[in-house]
Amino acid sequence: MTDKIIVLYIDDEDNNLNSFKASLRREFSVVTALTAEEGLTIAASEEIHVVIADQRMPGMSGVEFFEKLMKINPDPIRILLTGYSDIASVIDAINKGEVYRFIDKPWNIDQVKIAIKNAAEIYFTRKELKDKNERLQKIISEMNQFVYSLSHELRGPLMSISSVSNLAKMESKEPSVREYFEMIDSATDKLDDYIYKIMDFYRATKIENKITEIRFNEIIAEQLDFYRKKWDLSAIEVIVDVNQLGPFFTDDSKLRVILNHLFSNACNYQIENNPNKTIWISITCDSNSVSLVFKDNGIGIEKEFLGQVFNLFQRATKKSVGSGLGLYMVKESVTQLGGEISIDSVVNEGTTVNIFLPSLILAESEKEAAQ
Repeated sequence: MTDKIIVLYIDDEDNNLNSFKASLRREFSVVTALTAEEGLTIAASEEIHVVIADQRMPGMSGVEFFEKLMKINPDPIRILLTGYSDIASVIDAINKGEVYRFIDKPWNIDQVKIAIKNAAEIYFTRKELKDKNERLQKIISEMNQFVYSLSHELRGPLMSISSVSNLAKMESKEPSVREYFEMIDSATDKLDDYIYKIMDFYRATKIENKITEIRFNEIIAEQLDFYRKKWDLSAIEVIVDVNQLGPFFTDDSKLRVILNHLFSNACNYQIENNPNKTIWISITCDSNSVSLVFKDNGIGIEKEFLGQVFNLFQRATKKSVGSGLGLYMVKESVTQLGGEISIDSVVNEGTTVNIFLPSLILAESEKEAAQ
């Protein structure tokens, strides 16, 4: 393979082709074609960096040629040769054939050389960027698959450890031995919770939206039942107010990521000796949008952390022993759903999170109408 810039030149006059090739063959690898059809055949089968075509060719104009070339091989950078009287063709070439530049006839050899070199620089820059993007997408895909598979593979052994620990506690009468197994259970629970967060991270950031109709009363009831099985909520009053006035559409799994992590934070960061621990969940929804408000009277967030709580691995308080993933995943899910989120907090008084989400059915309809 040559290291030279490969130039395809199309012109219906044989003398022009020979002159072009003789003038540039030392600096560039020049391929010529007498017809636009021949040029398209070459561009479809060979590596070409820059294509130069005359506007006035029988059968197919330069603009028409570049339009067809865009469909066959859009990578080469395109240059049009034209006269001053062809200004309308130049405009068409820029609009329809995405021509990089045009050169007036009769062309100057030095001008053509500079144009080819500049065009080739764009070609190689784009190619490098395309190659890097493809490698990046491959890495991201492999990493996503690795995280997803790893999370599933880890849960199996964890469940086995938990089952064996429960059996051992049932058979052992020694308090100190049972204490050791309680410590094992505590550690496995934390690891299992972290695996769930990894899966939520995957759902929140890597999976495309799957739009379904949302019935908030049903979802909240399901989630609260799950929360009561996961945490001891006997000392926490949960006040729920759902007012849904119309059908609402969004991604169910991302919505549950939002609900889960906001409730988890409201539950985990209560003031330990507070006899009136409370979590308020308010949902107001119509066919256009939904407003979700999560409020608690917990330990709150220090001002120094408030502006950073949505950053990856940023813990909300000095007392936090969490992963630093929760609020990041909430923010990512809200962003993926086209919404907005804000947070207010006062230390030892509590935290309020406000979320606005548009109906994705409405958003898709508006997008289609705009097009």
